[in-house]
Amino acid sequence: MIITKKALPRRTVLRGMGAAVALPLLDAMVPALTAMTRTPAHPARRLAFVYIPNGAYHAAWTPKGTGREFEWSPSLQPLAPFREQVVVVTDLAHRQLESLGDGGGDHSRASAGWLSGVHAKRTEGADVEVGTTADQIAARQIGATTPLASLELALDAADIVGHCDAGYSCAYMNTISWRTPTTPNPMERNPRAVFERLFGDGDSTADRLREMEMDRSLLDSVTAEIGRLHTDLGAQDKRRVDEYLDAIRETERRIRRTEQYNRAQEFPVPDRPIGVPEDFETHAGLMIDLQVLAYQADLTRVVTFAFGREASYRTFPAIGISDPHHALSHHQNDDEKLAKLGKVNAHHVATFASYLQKLQATPDGDGTLLDHTLLLYGSGMSDGNLHNHSPLPIVLAGGAAGRFKGGRHLRARPETPMTNLLLSMLDMAGVRPERLGDSTGRLTGL
Repeated sequence: MIITKKALPRRTVLRGMGAAVALPLLDAMVPALTAMTRTPAHPARRLAFVYIPNGAYHAAWTPKGTGREFEWSPSLQPLAPFREQVVVVTDLAHRQLESLGDGGGDHSRASAGWLSGVHAKRTEGADVEVGTTADQIAARQIGATTPLASLELALDAADIVGHCDAGYSCAYMNTISWRTPTTPNPMERNPRAVFERLFGDGDSTADRLREMEMDRSLLDSVTAEIGRLHTDLGAQDKRRVDEYLDAIRETERRIRRTEQYNRAQEFPVPDRPIGVPEDFETHAGLMIDLQVLAYQADLTRVVTFAFGREASYRTFPAIGISDPHHALSHHQNDDEKLAKLGKVNAHHVATFASYLQKLQATPDGDGTLLDHTLLLYGSGMSDGNLHNHSPLPIVLAGGAAGRFKGGRHLRARPETPMTNLLLSMLDMAGVRPERLGDSTGRLTGL
């Protein structure tokens, strides 16, 4: 056999019959070796952060036993097919999400601080402040070469403004992702809008490039206007404008990356979704499909995905639950409500399991997308009836490109900061900040 140093381009496409189809990552796309040995393609490192609101019913959530000899709980049973790709983590705490003298507002603090471990500033105004979240710390590094540094998605409406929860701005419950301590990332719930963000509002490369040129022109004019305005602003307004300009620069970077990507490859564009489905199951399935496509096409490597907004009043008629989720979480230890809450928890977990299944079914280099992704699933609320933040319901899943080993129930030392787990996740993705929020180190035993 003759070995050369030639390799197929990563963006190789097959053309014929008027269509262009992108090839998946092949061994032939890895530079050939001069020796008679082969190494697998170096996979992209991907992270997903999946949020559930209103905590969990822990008696039905927590597995029996620890280590590899654990037994699945009723709520987590849908994850059984993925046992070797899953670690259930219990006894983690988010103490910075507690009152700390600010009174109520646990729902706001739960979602706002879940990925940062920072206590949200109590305010009903525009001066919101919490902490840069783990997804955005990762996006700055592993998202630097993809068209989208990160993707923020939700299933509940997140367009509520004003005061939402005991003196806290609605901004805190509208997102779980914060670009900076004072800049929340909006979360998109419309599958069609997500589709157009991923693939552009056009049916061909030329259409998409024309749209991007228009976007670039608009951004140029906005930037010029802001530059003239900047000199007349006070210090706080200047800071906010600077953050806005940073967001514009990130959009410009995305446009440049996407232009390069579009010129190199025709997207195998699927059909556009029509809009927001009415039922949870169809909506979640569409959003999961779009995430898998985004990973498969390497359009992004970091995703946050909220199954529901804190204090969500969604019902689940598909599983016979007509009671609002938030009302069930205030169960007051009523057996009937607890049974229904456990059923909702299990339904959410089954939806997460469908995400894992789709990742596992999608080839990626020498493995699958699930092999090369690390997913966090859980909540910033522990027991919705108590409004506490310890112990948190947390599951990790995936493979992290060989850096993560599943098949375990890990019981952490009580009161271990959740941020220790987040730091360990970032480590596995090749991102290594010294601290995050109230972290005290990496999570032992992971």
